Amino acid sequence: MLNIDKLNVCYGESHVIHDISFSLERNESLAVMGRNGMGKTTLLKAVIGMLPLKSGEITLDGARLGALASHRRVQNGLAFVPQGRMIFPLLTVEENILTGTLGSGKQKVPDYIYRFFPVLKEMKDRKGGNLSGGQQQMLAIARALATDPKVLILDEPTEGIQPSIIKEIARTLSELRHERKFGIIVSEQVLSFALELADRFLVIDRGRIAHEESRASLNVEKVKSFLTV
Repeated sequence: MLNIDKLNVCYGESHVIHDISFSLERNESLAVMGRNGMGKTTLLKAVIGMLPLKSGEITLDGARLGALASHRRVQNGLAFVPQGRMIFPLLTVEENILTGTLGSGKQKVPDYIYRFFPVLKEMKDRKGGNLSGGQQQMLAIARALATDPKVLILDEPTEGIQPSIIKEIARTLSELRHERKFGIIVSEQVLSFALELADRFLVIDRGRIAHEESRASLNVEKVKSFLTV
C-alpha cells in the first residue's frame, strides 16, 4: 500500500537520511526503532511532508506524494501524531478532535473514536490542556484518526506516559487497525510497546536501515543492542 523508495533527507548541509526504502502492507504495523539522534523523527517528518526530500519517492495506493504539501498527503490518506502530542491546550477535547476533520465537511466526531476512547467522550467539554499526558496522547491519536487515514504515523507515542497507559494505548491501537483496516508506522524506543503493536521491525542507525525483521522471527537481543548506547 505504502512504498518509500530511496529517501534522502538533509538538514542544511547535514545528510541525515541515506537511501532508506521500505514498504507497508494494508493493515500492517511497522515499528521504526533506534537510539535518539539516529534519524527516526526526521524520517517520519519527511514521509508526512514536514521536511523536504533531497531525493526519493513516496507512493500511497499508487499516488505519488513526494512533491505534495503535508495537507495534501493527509487528503491522500496519511495521518500524523507528532512527538510531544501538540494538542491545542485551550480548545476542548471535542474541538481538538474536530480540527482533524477540517476540509472534509464532517462536523461530528466519528462514533468509533469515542467508542475506542471513552475517556475522551467523558471529557469532551474539558480543555485539552487540563488532561493528563496519557489522555493528551489519546487525544492526539483521536485527532489524527478523524481524517479516516490509510496509514497512521506516530512519533514516540510513549514519551512521558506511565507504563499502564502505554499498554492501554498499544492494545487500543491494535484493535483499531484491525477494525478500521489502516496501517501503522510508529517510531519508538520502548521495545515492550513495539512488541505489543508491531508486525515488523526496522532499526535505523545513523540514518540508514541497519536491521529489518518480522515479529515471528525477531531476535529481541539484537534489536536491544541497537537501542543501548
